[in-house]
Amino acid sequence: MNEKQRLESTQINPADKKSEKDFSKYFQAVYMPPSLKDAKKRGKEEVTYHKDFGISEEFKEMGKGRKFYIRTYGCQMNEHDTEVMAGIFMALGYEPTNGVEDADVILLNTCAIRENAENKVFGELGHLKALKKERPDLLLGVCGCMSQEESVVNRILQKHSFVDMIFGTHNIHRLPHILKEAYLSKEMVVEVWSKEGDVIENLPRVRNGKIKAWVNIMYGCDKFCTYCIVPYTRGKERSRRPEEIIQEVRHLAAEGYKEITLLGQNVNAYGKDFEDISYGLGDLMDEIYKIDIPRVRFMTSHPRDFDERLIEVLAKGGNLLDHIHLPVQSGSSEILKIMARKYSREHYVELVNKIKEAIPTASLTTDIIVGFPNETEEQFEETLSLYREIEFDSAYTFIYSPREGTPAAKMQDNVPLEVKKQRLQRLNDLVKEIAVKKMKEYEGQIVEVLVEGESKNNPEILAGYTSKSKLVNFKGPKSSVGKLVKVKVSKANTWSLNGEIIEEAVGVK
Repeated sequence: MNEKQRLESTQINPADKKSEKDFSKYFQAVYMPPSLKDAKKRGKEEVTYHKDFGISEEFKEMGKGRKFYIRTYGCQMNEHDTEVMAGIFMALGYEPTNGVEDADVILLNTCAIRENAENKVFGELGHLKALKKERPDLLLGVCGCMSQEESVVNRILQKHSFVDMIFGTHNIHRLPHILKEAYLSKEMVVEVWSKEGDVIENLPRVRNGKIKAWVNIMYGCDKFCTYCIVPYTRGKERSRRPEEIIQEVRHLAAEGYKEITLLGQNVNAYGKDFEDISYGLGDLMDEIYKIDIPRVRFMTSHPRDFDERLIEVLAKGGNLLDHIHLPVQSGSSEILKIMARKYSREHYVELVNKIKEAIPTASLTTDIIVGFPNETEEQFEETLSLYREIEFDSAYTFIYSPREGTPAAKMQDNVPLEVKKQRLQRLNDLVKEIAVKKMKEYEGQIVEVLVEGESKNNPEILAGYTSKSKLVNFKGPKSSVGKLVKVKVSKANTWSLNGEIIEEAVGVK
């Protein structure tokens, strides 16, 4: 496929049989359905690095007098993508709006990791159909991870022909071109690339607030866990150059941001695709450690790539926070093998022990899936025993649901739904039990809190997070928002802390 073919979008009229044939040919040329066999043949030559992104003069007045609205589903990476798309919209002259009623362009930035997330998007499309009928000039688009799935695009073509644009995760920077095509044509514009993705620098972005910021350091994932669609929707692992990341972090520090989170689908794999230098996440964190920004986090980690160099750097403390999110998914080595996680329960425990030995104050959170195909009661009990052994501070827990195109979807989903629900409840009871115990230890302690704003439940109360991501509610002056303050904890709840402000924190390290 040449560059011209790759960049051209295709206009589809779902009611036109000829267009459906054209789309089928286009889709085969530009996009291939998820294939574990083909995806594992990924080559480094497929990725190119672009530092010259800019808005062409022909697009700069496109948004004058128009408003945009983006609804975001899913992970922090999707939130960051939304910031980039908002930045592009603003560079085109659009203004943001907080609701769909007065928007001229509506984008649904979608998540494909679980079936429930897809159902929410299709439900929202159903609600927007009436708005589109009332205002035919409204542009409605679906982007993000769901758009990288052939079955999703086919469903939109067949049942939601009022959608104007579909584009994927690899071509967000093409938004001005896609919008132009959508304005010029009353037919659906589809631009979904099967290409594994490039690295595009200098993209504009509109960050959500001035306190915390996302910094994307890499894209994609090559781990191919059998239940996960991400390696197909986000493409191969590809890292930004360290100098670009460091420059961005320094810029955020100069703008007064207090906390950054380094993002990647598998953030620990950062730098493994570099051919000219030996440089990993630990090296990057070591350089960011020297930058005058109070808090630095990273997510999401994969236990296979969490190496001793990273542990060594994190042990320095300072602005490198001691909260680590380390998804385990199951406490059974047999289930982990079926999941293709490529580590055992013993390896995971050994890694946790290394982290705790080097960083005694470390707090760990995790992700766990219950009811994976073939999971027995004994294997589920292994998950419970692992949780008790490590005593995670908290966990995101999920019932397994098959994702079309993944190897696990071909397995017999042989754990009854009622059993899955019972196991989830038992796991959640344990998560709550240990959370209460962990939170109780904070009573009487003085913690440092980054104040984010008013409590959602009471405007008279301020809310913020500790370095270990514990939510703290307290009374204090509104001038504390955006600052680090000392709070004495007076009461521990299951998922939050109450306290009294002592003083503003001084210094970074």
